[in-house]
Amino acid sequence: MIVSLDNALRTLAGAVHAARVCPAPAEPPAELSEVERREAGALMRVNHVGEVCAQALYQAQALTARDPALRQKMAAAARDETDHLAWTQQRLAALGARPSLLNPLWYTGAFAIGLLAGRAGDATSLGFVVETERQVEEHLAGHMKRLPAADTASRAVVRQMKADEARHADQALAAGAHTLPAPLRWAMRAAARVMTTTAHRI
Repeated sequence: MIVSLDNALRTLAGAVHAARVCPAPAEPPAELSEVERREAGALMRVNHVGEVCAQALYQAQALTARDPALRQKMAAAARDETDHLAWTQQRLAALGARPSLLNPLWYTGAFAIGLLAGRAGDATSLGFVVETERQVEEHLAGHMKRLPAADTASRAVVRQMKADEARHADQALAAGAHTLPAPLRWAMRAAARVMTTTAHRI
């Protein structure tokens, strides 16, 4: 619990550091117009919120995991998400954009959901990871289409994040994840839509 609280404070305070170097674009970023900068900043704010939620989810699921090996896997995935959190934070600063003002709310809600998923059992918790990561992967693919072509730095970050999320989903599936019921998957999509729409502006 102390570790989880420490992680929450670091996440919300922005005191996180990536273990991996931030992905570099193949081509140097071009000058963005004010409209492009605002749009890129809003999209990266949404991605940053997603990583805030990922920290909370993985911390809660690791806390409730029954299998020690699964707990270690959750912790390893959380470290990847810490890289994503730091990278999106860097991009926000570079674009002159701010994080979501509702990050404490997003973190608290995601932590509660992670606890519920973890309490339902390891197989269900893994199924939740699979569905979450697949939805995030789709969401990031959409952002690759919406980010300004000139913002190659943000696009490089999102591309690596997408690859990592796909790997997390595959690992959870291989570890014995149960498929979640369709109504629950639909509810998760609806909740994610509310979060992304709100975070784009606030």
